[in-house]
Amino acid sequence: MVNLISWNVNGIRAALRKGMLDSMSKLKPDVLCVQETKAQDDQVREALNELKGYHIYSNSAVKKGYSGTAILSKEEPISVTSDMGIEEHDQEGRVLCAEFKEYYLVTVYVPNSKRGLERLDYRTTFDRDFLLYLKALEKKKPVVVCGDFNVCHKDIDLARPKQNYNKNAGYMQKEIDGMDNYVAAGLIDSFRFKYPDKSDHYSWWSYMGGARERNVGWRIDYFLVSESIQSKISDAHIYPDYMESDHCPVGVHLDF
Repeated sequence: MVNLISWNVNGIRAALRKGMLDSMSKLKPDVLCVQETKAQDDQVREALNELKGYHIYSNSAVKKGYSGTAILSKEEPISVTSDMGIEEHDQEGRVLCAEFKEYYLVTVYVPNSKRGLERLDYRTTFDRDFLLYLKALEKKKPVVVCGDFNVCHKDIDLARPKQNYNKNAGYMQKEIDGMDNYVAAGLIDSFRFKYPDKSDHYSWWSYMGGARERNVGWRIDYFLVSESIQSKISDAHIYPDYMESDHCPVGVHLDF
């Protein structure tokens, strides 16, 4: 069985100062996929110099201290590739793909539509192109894609759906349509596959207003799995007790 974890750390250096390595020793991931490293590639490697037993790969944004993804894997992948090959999307370090024997593992940090929704149209384009990228990979072998998708899919996925629907980034209909498209294309939401009716399980909370203490949260971090390996999903997890970021880790166990 392989234990995959995804975590938007909201700055890898800050998360490490808050105890991320201790958390990794408890979570015991075979692969940890990281979003929002907020560091350049050399800074990621330097920050993780005390981490033993993992191969480290990262994809940093052109803009320093912004966005960025990383994959930390016990097993050395067959290959690792960055980005989608589309210049418009390849400036912010949002996509990183590791190829293993049985599947591709892709980590993604989907653009946030922003408070004023000024990036909603760009984010919609990103969703469209990213799905095409995933389906191209899937022609070769199954895909496991994880990360911060910056959207709640259904009312059950956030504490206050009515107050946020079509008003705030993360629960706009255009964003929901994007997630609908991933699922319609045969990518299984592993957590909902295992727990279709489980409510009050979130992966992100605002720092404002004591939201985390009151569990006023949003489930915006996902593991999506190709339909062809749906039967390999043995369990899916959300780990709300890890506090190094405003996101908590999410995970999936696959029978490989």
